[in-house]
Amino acid sequence: MLNIRMVFRREMLGFFNSPMAYIFLVIFAVVNGYFFTNTFFLFGQSDLRTLFDIVPLVYLFFIPAVSMGLIARENNMGTMEIISTLPLNTHEFVLGKILAGFSLILLGLAATSIHFFTLIAVGTNVDIGAIFSGYLGLALMGATFTAIGTYASSVTENQVVAFIIGVFVVLVFYMLDKTLIFVPHSIAGLVQFLAVDYHLSNISRGVIDSRNLIYFFSMIGFFIFMTIQTIEVRRWK
Repeated sequence: MLNIRMVFRREMLGFFNSPMAYIFLVIFAVVNGYFFTNTFFLFGQSDLRTLFDIVPLVYLFFIPAVSMGLIARENNMGTMEIISTLPLNTHEFVLGKILAGFSLILLGLAATSIHFFTLIAVGTNVDIGAIFSGYLGLALMGATFTAIGTYASSVTENQVVAFIIGVFVVLVFYMLDKTLIFVPHSIAGLVQFLAVDYHLSNISRGVIDSRNLIYFFSMIGFFIFMTIQTIEVRRWK
């Protein structure tokens, strides 16, 4: 745990010692706030369903942008060789990186809580349970996309390439349930289960099913494993 905290702290300091974290948080809040408030005051809905529909779309580009340099930067600068000589296991290094990226995503998500308090102030019959489950779903999706983005960052030394790979992979998992009409009925159930938006929509409706939780944690675990294996292979080349 000490090594994970060390990597986490180093990465968080890297975020906030540069303009990156501040730019991300401001743009994330402004983009989500713009689209949410437009719909909120236009239709007068006393819920956050609009926000829960917007944030995943913003995630598709913002999370790969945040995670693209987590490991690719180390590969490009040659510091990965130095890190490999430290008493630091690969899984500790990867977990520290992912936790740092995910923490920045959570801070961005926390910035949207102003819409929740606005809703409480002006809305009636607010379903607190549905809002809580919606934020839980967004947090789980954020963790999944961060794990995917970190994996994309581990396969290349170029941050732009890592960003493109990350966007492509998260977009594939996000769009899977939109392609069900084009796939054979025999595999439609599997394709739907692999679609991240399908599980998010279930949780956002207030249905916290164990199958949805298993999906998110399995996806996170799978891409953490793939990231560890990729780093190990690159280390021994």
